[in-house]
Amino acid sequence: MAQVMIIDDDVTMCEMLSSMVHRTGHDASYAHTLGEGMKQISAKNFDIVFLDIRLPDGSGLDVLPRIREIASPPEVIIMTGFGDPDGAELAIKNGAWDYIEKPSSIKEMTLPFLRALQYREEKKARKPAVALKWEGIIGSSQRMRTCFDILAQAANSDASVLIAGETGTGKELFARAIHENSPRANKNFVVVDCTALPKTLVESTLFGYEKGAFTGADKDQEGLVRQAHGGTLFLDEVGELPLVIQKAFLRVLQEHRFRPVGSKKEVESDFRLVAATNRSMDEMVESHRFRRDLLFRLQTFTIDLPPLRERKEDIRELVMYHMAKLSERYGIGTKGFAPEFLDSLIAYEWPGNVREIVNAVERALTMARHEPTLFAKHLPTHIRVSLARAAVTKEAPAQVAKAATPPPLPPLKGFRESALQEAERHYLEDLMSVAGSNIRDACRISGLSRPRLYALMKKYHISRYG
Repeated sequence: MAQVMIIDDDVTMCEMLSSMVHRTGHDASYAHTLGEGMKQISAKNFDIVFLDIRLPDGSGLDVLPRIREIASPPEVIIMTGFGDPDGAELAIKNGAWDYIEKPSSIKEMTLPFLRALQYREEKKARKPAVALKWEGIIGSSQRMRTCFDILAQAANSDASVLIAGETGTGKELFARAIHENSPRANKNFVVVDCTALPKTLVESTLFGYEKGAFTGADKDQEGLVRQAHGGTLFLDEVGELPLVIQKAFLRVLQEHRFRPVGSKKEVESDFRLVAATNRSMDEMVESHRFRRDLLFRLQTFTIDLPPLRERKEDIRELVMYHMAKLSERYGIGTKGFAPEFLDSLIAYEWPGNVREIVNAVERALTMARHEPTLFAKHLPTHIRVSLARAAVTKEAPAQVAKAATPPPLPPLKGFRESALQEAERHYLEDLMSVAGSNIRDACRISGLSRPRLYALMKKYHISRYG
């Protein structure tokens, strides 16, 4: 029997979902606030959580990462009467099973519930995962654990992988980890830096050439694609791949066969493709700088690496790891660091991500080579300047000047529409107060349908609890 938690401030919704759960042979509990719900989730192992977004004491989206950090996290089905695309994207990226707009019928909510239960049972029946090798990839935050989960799935397949992330987030480390944890680990891992491919030699560099194919081709040359035979081909910054080559490469990806420059015979290469980019590939497709059909083939799996500023809880672990590694390389003894040193690292935004923080730690160790303790003073000057400027800006907010003259009167039509909207907003606030925040009673009193009431509440940003 599965244990199900429902967190929703709508009593009717809780009762309907509880009834559905009981009819399917499972046990249900419910809470009307985030605090109460999280208290129950912390005390008991739940399999499924139905989670509303707008609750009296906060947003369900805010606690989703905390739920995912539980040792055996439940599958979370997000429910909302105020759906928006950004909220849906955030929910899915934070590991939600599904995102459902209310009002939905119980039948519409039953299917994702049953599918989540099926997934959970099959997941429990799987064989224990083999420990993965990911040398140099540091982080235990929820965002990184999500990336590790996809890495593990990708490593066990031969499908193409697209790794997206800002410069310095560790895309090549992830690509190598996919290779090293795959059945191809004992074969070549061939890196192609698409930003460094000479435009006039792209084809010959990738596909190779035969002797005499062009001036200077005094012997046969094997291309990078062929060198990856049996192993992994890593296209770094794939968005820089010239359009003229993208069509040819699409065929190579589909057929795993190609013709070297100047050759009459095709060559086979059984490679696994991993690509990386710091660009928005969807924007490149829309601006006709990248082929849509090629992008489809690249992203069977997609790993979105978070920037360091979005996983600052990993900074201490990163610093400790790289301090130990760099100290060993330079033959420096173990050093301590002042609390302000770590505080500065956490406060900084790290536009260069992990690569920049490693450089900063290396610089600090070099500056303090003969000193036992690292201080903020040992950090690079540009980091200290940035933090100092931010502190001054924060402490000296700009004063808002009062208007010297009264604003002009608006046109009558605009004034009328504004007054009507203000009246509607006040009516809805009074309605929710009279109805005791009960949606069903509010619909009965106002004569509005539930979808129309939700739409108006969304329009005027009105919660059930005012």
